[in-house]
Amino acid sequence: MYTDLVLDHFTNPRNVGEIEEADGVGEVGNPVCGDVTRISIAVGEGDVITDVKFKTFGCGAAVATSSMLTEMVVGKSLREAADVSNVAVAEALGGLPPKKMHCSNLAADALQAAIRDYLLRSGREAEIDEILASPPKAPEPSSH
Repeated sequence: MYTDLVLDHFTNPRNVGEIEEADGVGEVGNPVCGDVTRISIAVGEGDVITDVKFKTFGCGAAVATSSMLTEMVVGKSLREAADVSNVAVAEALGGLPPKKMHCSNLAADALQAAIRDYLLRSGREAEIDEILASPPKAPEPSSH
């Protein structure tokens, strides 16, 4: 059902926790299944994400996608990180079962919320739409 990489990120998640005094924090949940993901980011010079941590309450796929996302965005600019789609996260893990694709939405959506929070805190509201241009997402199934 799950790839070895999904199982590895679930059993040995990377970047778990929360950044103290984070530059941006985003939290999203899925009301259908009850999963919740919280992402905190540190942003350095040139709008580069220098650190990212996550906390996820949910299934193995939700934990694995959160872990993979953190590895994918460290060192990227806000714009590059915002372009990381749920599909890209699932592909980086070697795929997810179709009924679990909604789990990968949580990580990408929480990252977008953290970037939005950072821009708001920084007084850069005018840049939100430009930086957070929505990448395409896979359709969400109706059940977990």
